Amino acid sequence: MEKDHLEILLGDIREKFDLVREGHDALRKEIQEARRELGDKISLVDFKVEAVAADLKAHRADTEAHRSVYRVKE
Repeated sequence: MEKDHLEILLGDIREKFDLVREGHDALRKEIQEARRELGDKISLVDFKVEAVAADLKAHRADTEAHRSVYRVKE
C-alpha cells in the first residue's frame, strides 16, 4: 500500500511541477515580448532625439551666422 501511495504522491508532484513550468514558460514569453516592444520604443525615441538634435544644430548654425540680428545666449 505504501508503494501505491508513494506513486500517487509522485504523480501529483510531477503534475504540479508541470504546471509551474508552464507558468514560467508563459511568463518568459510575455517578458520577451515586452522587452521587444520596449526596445522598439526606445529605438524610436533615440531616432526622434537625434532628429531634434540635428534640427537644433542646423537652427543654431543659422542663427549664429546672423549675429547682427540674432544673439544666442546660453
